[in-house]
Amino acid sequence: MNLLPIQWALVGIWAILAVASVIVFVIARRSDGKMTELVQRTQSWWVMVAIFTVAFLVSNTISIIVFGLISFLALKEYFSMIPTRRADRRVLFWAYLSIPVQYFWVYDSYYGMFAVFIPVYMFLFLPFASLMTQKTEGFLKAVGTLNWGLMLCVFSISHAAFLLILPATPNSSAGGAGLLLFLIFLTQFNDVAQYTWGKLLGRHKIIPGVSPNKTWEGFVGGVATTFVLALVTAPLVTPFEMIHAAAAGILIPVAGFVGDVTVSALKRDLGVKDTGSLIPGHGGILDRIDSLTYTAPLFFHFTRYFYY
Repeated sequence: MNLLPIQWALVGIWAILAVASVIVFVIARRSDGKMTELVQRTQSWWVMVAIFTVAFLVSNTISIIVFGLISFLALKEYFSMIPTRRADRRVLFWAYLSIPVQYFWVYDSYYGMFAVFIPVYMFLFLPFASLMTQKTEGFLKAVGTLNWGLMLCVFSISHAAFLLILPATPNSSAGGAGLLLFLIFLTQFNDVAQYTWGKLLGRHKIIPGVSPNKTWEGFVGGVATTFVLALVTAPLVTPFEMIHAAAAGILIPVAGFVGDVTVSALKRDLGVKDTGSLIPGHGGILDRIDSLTYTAPLFFHFTRYFYY
């Protein structure tokens, strides 16, 4: 695998972040403290990009461990928000234990078990573990809650890690690392683009009952911007032909929007603003990866279908 395209892409990301930071600094000085959240978000991005860069360049193993930690923190936030039966406290142990097992299949490149361990084995085992408590009241709700948490925080996110171990192709020497960088960059850029376009031009609410700040202008602007960026960056770090780059440029922003509003619906149902407070300006880990919970599995299988 040739790391040179990855290194140049990372340099580009750092350059974009530096320019964005200067713009935010100028805006914040003129806003009399009204842009505190935006400043916090920018500061947090420096930390997140630094962690991502180090993990990316050191080794695939470190990167896989980082994704496993992200899944653990996201699942912990999820379980801390939702109401759980006292009887199911012991069942949570098995849910957490599935994280290192799932990421071991990634490390071992064992796609067969990776694809079925959580949606088959864990989805069948957790109800059994729950019924062993002999508490049937609220059983269906508890099982659904546990399984959805594993799907959202562990199974979906592990697809991003599995991209890392995909080999290089004749059309791209960057291999799986390039695909992962492409996915994460576009997913996060789309979040920022939709937020920015919504703030600048947003007038018409797209789904006010779930996320009042989402607008059609923000959504369309984000999709269009991400689509163009996908066409520009795909030849650098992916094996995609132009038609597949265009498809990915639509798939990622649309799926990212769906992931975002799905977690928003969860938070609204539970009556919370953020899933946590670990990341200043962003909320919790699950707040930051909500889009990735949808883009990662969809992009992974899209890529695997056409190129692997």
